[in-house]
Amino acid sequence: MATDLLEGLPLIAETPAHWGQLARENLDEVLRDHAWCEYKAASAGLGLMARFPEQELLIRPMIALVQEEMLHFRQVTDLLRQRGVALGIPPADPYVKRLRNILCAQGSGIGGLGDHLIANAFIEARSCERFRALAATLEQGDAQEQSLADFYQRLADAEGRHWETFRDLALEVCDAEAVHRRIEEASRLEAKLLEELPVEPRMH
Repeated sequence: MATDLLEGLPLIAETPAHWGQLARENLDEVLRDHAWCEYKAASAGLGLMARFPEQELLIRPMIALVQEEMLHFRQVTDLLRQRGVALGIPPADPYVKRLRNILCAQGSGIGGLGDHLIANAFIEARSCERFRALAATLEQGDAQEQSLADFYQRLADAEGRHWETFRDLALEVCDAEAVHRRIEEASRLEAKLLEELPVEPRMH
């Protein structure tokens, strides 16, 4: 049974409960990481179009996604500037790297494009869940934190739409039954990965 944090998502495991407070206590670090996550998400959308140029059905959805992710990148960098925090260099993202390796391994899953779409779907879904968790924690704070909670809830809604975009594209290019089986398999693999990774003040 899905909880509020997992509602509408393909995830079967919640982020550990103490992550929200850890993120709140290290908000500048989380915001820097978040900004680069938005940049990388936009880059992933562009990369899909370049990797699979024969798939014209990707063009309009990916353009829309890239535009929204870059808007979020600008919004988060604006928050950093307001707080007097430098963006810094893009950090490594072990979660994304390992998830892509697991789901896009040669010869596994539902094929090149399908598996890339499913991997992106789960990255967006986990971002949505983390944004919901952070929003719930920040709601308990002062007026400034409550305003930030509203911001993260809006972004969570956007990430929820993005996971659905990638899922729906997978359903267009692959057999629907195979896609649903792959999502169930990916949910178990993603939950195991989440359990293996340390809990840190970052978005993934």
